[in-house]
Amino acid sequence: MPTTTAPADLYRHSLRLLLAKDIPGWVGLWADDGVMEFPFAPPGWPERLEGREAIAAYMRDYPDHIDLHDFPDVRILESTDPGTIAVEMRGVGRLVATDGPFDMRYIAVVTVQDGRFTSYRDYWNPLAAQTPATDFTGSSAQ
Repeated sequence: MPTTTAPADLYRHSLRLLLAKDIPGWVGLWADDGVMEFPFAPPGWPERLEGREAIAAYMRDYPDHIDLHDFPDVRILESTDPGTIAVEMRGVGRLVATDGPFDMRYIAVVTVQDGRFTSYRDYWNPLAAQTPATDFTGSSAQ
């Protein structure tokens, strides 16, 4: 993506990459020193990933666990900081291990600089991750 990419456009592009299961492409949208945080992470799950390599390791096997089909409810909110957006969204698909439904609501606060994600705070429901089929992090938190 060009360095002039607006945060909302970069975010929409990132969702298309996730739906295409293009994890290397998604990781490529990150700054080398980008930080991904999970403020509501359950015990044993990562709360903070520092750097593109850590984010890549975390996301590597995501499509083997969650088969995303759509993001039907995406709402991107601009902030007073032109590099920061807040996103309300819903991801739907299936859990690969059980073939059961996946339906998760998210709120994210995302900062972009020079066309790359530099900060991504992912507020998701940890109660929805209480089944082993959702544990794509390797934490086995139960």
